[in-house]
Amino acid sequence: MEALDIWPALLLDIRDVSLKTSDEDNIIALLERNDRVCSIDLEYLRSSPCEKVWAAMQVPFPEMTYLSLRSRAETLPVIPDSFLGGSAPRLKTVWLDGIPFPELPKLLSSAIHLSQLRLREIPHSGYFSPEVMVICLSTLTRLESLYLEFESPRSHPDREIRSLPPPKRFVLPALMYFRFRGVSEYLEDIVTCIDTPKLKNFYMTFFNQVDFDNPQLAQFITRTPIFKAPDEARVQFHDGTVSVVLPSWTSGYGKTLIEISSREPDQQLPSIAQICTSSLPPLSTVKNLYIEHHYSQLVWETDAVENIQWLELFLPFTGVKNLYLSEESVLGIIRALRELVGSRTTEVLPALQKIFVARHRLSRSIIRQFVAARELSGHPIAVSRW
Repeated sequence: MEALDIWPALLLDIRDVSLKTSDEDNIIALLERNDRVCSIDLEYLRSSPCEKVWAAMQVPFPEMTYLSLRSRAETLPVIPDSFLGGSAPRLKTVWLDGIPFPELPKLLSSAIHLSQLRLREIPHSGYFSPEVMVICLSTLTRLESLYLEFESPRSHPDREIRSLPPPKRFVLPALMYFRFRGVSEYLEDIVTCIDTPKLKNFYMTFFNQVDFDNPQLAQFITRTPIFKAPDEARVQFHDGTVSVVLPSWTSGYGKTLIEISSREPDQQLPSIAQICTSSLPPLSTVKNLYIEHHYSQLVWETDAVENIQWLELFLPFTGVKNLYLSEESVLGIIRALRELVGSRTTEVLPALQKIFVARHRLSRSIIRQFVAARELSGHPIAVSRW
């Protein structure tokens, strides 16, 4: 490290450094040149060297614009509130992955130039409340990208101890990308307080829970210009998640996605039905609805999914004209729709005109019975290959 002293006072870029292979003493020596360091990117942080890293970073880094700390260790010492001397005036990018730092919002309140904030796999030891996070965000007027992803559902707001009313709503004028992972109540508290007029992509992953009732989330999406009046919706089932995707009607690249982490098919369907009913704006403008099966094995030809669950999913989609069904979903959905007879025939999907089916094996007779019932009710539909 003495070689640094023979060079002019150039800025130091500590990038792509792994504590698995690097000399800890050399890294600490670089960090001690705090007045020259402009970026820090450390990965594979572990408890023992991590303590030395934190100790070397208790002073201001006046030139630093980029900070990335990543770890997959089971336990790490919590970053102290004196980190970076408590101030980061030139930071533009912060990326913490698996790093506990409960006082981070306090530090970020000084980062007025911040444009990228990526907090991923936030451990419970690094939890901060949504009220604290909202106060932090209110100062980040240049923020363009926000990742806020918690490690487990243990990190959730305690509604019983809340004493202060929510702050007045404010605008994040530059935010274009927002990704959240956690309990829905946390996100509900965040979006109550923000407007994002330039938001293009909004991705949410909720841990599985009993109830999904998020009226503030629905209002937030409604008042975000690019997400108004969706024309298309895709409900996608995977082995570990179920999601609803709403591509932007006003833009070819913007979209909203709500995903629920759940491995049980009999839980996935009622959960996503709740989301469509209570956590999204009215879906009556959706004309094209896709039901997509991405399970690694067939599950829907068993009794795991009841007919009533499919009907509850379809209830908010009153304007759907075209229904696209994956091969694996056809039998269950048509059986459910076929239960609606007489005056109930159009109780769900009243505007339906066409069903597109992917290779509808063993289902033609069931489809014909449903088509005949709709025709008798004066609402004929056509069936085509998808």
